[in-house]
Amino acid sequence: MKEEETDSIRRILIRGTNWVGDAVISIPAMREIRRLFPEARISLLVRPWVREIYAAAEFVDEILEYDKNGIHHGWSGFHRLASDLKNGRFELAILLQNAFEAALLTWYARIPRRVGYARDGRSPLLTNACKIDPEVRRVHQAYYYLNILSEMGWLPARLWERDDYPLRIQIPVRDQDFEAARATLRSAGIIESETIIGVNPGAFYGAAKRWFPDRYAAVADSLVEHFKARIVIFGSSNDVRVAEEVAAGMKHRPVILAGRTTLGLFMGLIKACRLLITNDSGPMHLAAALDVPQLAIFGSTSEIATGPLSRKAVVIKNQVDCNPCFLRECPTDFRCMKGITVEQVLEKARKILEE
Repeated sequence: MKEEETDSIRRILIRGTNWVGDAVISIPAMREIRRLFPEARISLLVRPWVREIYAAAEFVDEILEYDKNGIHHGWSGFHRLASDLKNGRFELAILLQNAFEAALLTWYARIPRRVGYARDGRSPLLTNACKIDPEVRRVHQAYYYLNILSEMGWLPARLWERDDYPLRIQIPVRDQDFEAARATLRSAGIIESETIIGVNPGAFYGAAKRWFPDRYAAVADSLVEHFKARIVIFGSSNDVRVAEEVAAGMKHRPVILAGRTTLGLFMGLIKACRLLITNDSGPMHLAAALDVPQLAIFGSTSEIATGPLSRKAVVIKNQVDCNPCFLRECPTDFRCMKGITVEQVLEKARKILEE
């Protein structure tokens, strides 16, 4: 697509990614789309559970939901959504999601220009099927999404090799979510002036990404005693059990909010924290985007590929011969996580809190 053609684009649809971490990591690409098409109206199509990430974002004009469990269920729901998109008169679709379905949907909606990676057998449905640079697999995943724009000629190639290209990932919290967070903390007996430390002991991908509940509990108790901190344990509904395990191992009673928040409220609560201690997870990426200090504990995964994009983030990792393995469950002795001690995490946490 030539530069003079991009100047004429006025209606753009971005098909966003489906999971919280990916949704945050793709933000630099969305910011670039906004910059490249300053006069266009940009609509973002996402699944309902990630919508609130972008609720206060300035780089999109409209957020559309793809509710496959509701109004868009089945073929009739798919047809309804495609018809709605067709009526939106989009001129360009940029597919950050990799799925075949994303290309089929925009083809069925008759969006005339459809841009995305040539993968999952969807190339015939795209007007611009972009190749995947093998080197992009060796750098942060944010560049994977940006590289679509490079393949179109809109950005320089191999941005990861440039020293003058900083990744910007910050997003704001809606005022209403921050106020709801304050109210939630007050109802739990936590006042605004107290030092609030968030603990996120879960991870959706699997147990190989989770540091041990008893070690989280020991760190949390020590921070209560040294800093008079209030501990709030976060997580999704799937993390309630591990949150309760952490709480059961503590001498000082924490506030458990795992499974009890919307995503918007959760963002407001993270923003209220002086520090978040977390596994490699969606909340880790949200804390980075919200510019909240954090300790990110890595085991089976790679901080190079999916680490938090924040100067306020400190990664803690025990490098062993078998990580990153990217497995959901450790098949051996879990040495990567066992080598991360309570004392290591406490040392980093104290340094952040004392600053």
